[in-house]
Amino acid sequence: MMSIVKIWVLVSLLVVATHCTMKDPNEAKALPTEKDASAKKVVGYDSARAKKLGADEHGMKRYVMAFLKRGKTKLTDSTARKELQKKHLENITRLAEEGKLIVAGPFLENKDIRGIFIFNVESVEEAQKLTASDPAIQAGTLEMELHPWYGSAALIETLQIHKTLEKKSITEAK
Repeated sequence: MMSIVKIWVLVSLLVVATHCTMKDPNEAKALPTEKDASAKKVVGYDSARAKKLGADEHGMKRYVMAFLKRGKTKLTDSTARKELQKKHLENITRLAEEGKLIVAGPFLENKDIRGIFIFNVESVEEAQKLTASDPAIQAGTLEMELHPWYGSAALIETLQIHKTLEKKSITEAK
């Protein structure tokens, strides 16, 4: 089951990254086919943008992916749980604003793996330092499993796109 979740996450991220890099939804139709002579050249390559995002020649870069897992501590007091969740979300927002966290979200099932983070850092050690700032990690209600990951450099622009879609912040009370 875990491998299916990982595959789903990776495919979803690649679809989002591909979609987010298109300026026009019809752009994909305009790309040349393998039969076209022009297909041998790189279409739409933006060297300045690639450099700015830290992309390699494949448009990819290193990140650290984190699986947030249920921790050993369980809070039974609902007020304490809500306060801890608020602080956890505020920490996520802070890390995103600093450019260190580019994707975060919960899984929609109540299982041991609670959610994912993708840190915009190159080493697990850097991600561990960021992870230590999370109040839910400090309280022991969540644990992080960190893995070096290679993905589209376009993911860095996810937060900017998200801001145009967010009507209400995750840190606002429901």
